[in-house]
Amino acid sequence: MDHGPDDRHTRPDGVSDGTVEALGKLSEALEAVEEARGHLYTFHRRSGTADLLLGDAVDLLREAGHDDLADDIETDLVGRNVIEGRWTFQIVEDYDATYYEAFKRHEQAARDALAGGRTHLFEAEMKEDRRTHGRRHHEARPDE
Repeated sequence: MDHGPDDRHTRPDGVSDGTVEALGKLSEALEAVEEARGHLYTFHRRSGTADLLLGDAVDLLREAGHDDLADDIETDLVGRNVIEGRWTFQIVEDYDATYYEAFKRHEQAARDALAGGRTHLFEAEMKEDRRTHGRRHHEARPDE
């Protein structure tokens, strides 16, 4: 038996095509923010790894008898802020507190106000339009 989308992916009565499209665009924008946040965490991890590797390089320079060079690099670069006054964890925290959390809050509020909190209505309707009803691997949802 081929069922349609579940209730959380079904447009509530009275919700217009324009509203579904607008909520879909808002969801798409949040996905872009989530992706940017992921890149920010990648930046955080890679910068931290670079600083730890730099420390290893300083140790090896010192072991090879290059104390002056090792001291210069260690003093100026190891543990240095990546932007004025901040390590990457502080950038991530500021991004989350200033932008990410506000974005998520507004997206959720719009879905709550306009669609009863339901998610991915635009995508669910696109899936219904594009899938081959009744064909294996084109089901609307997993078997219950």
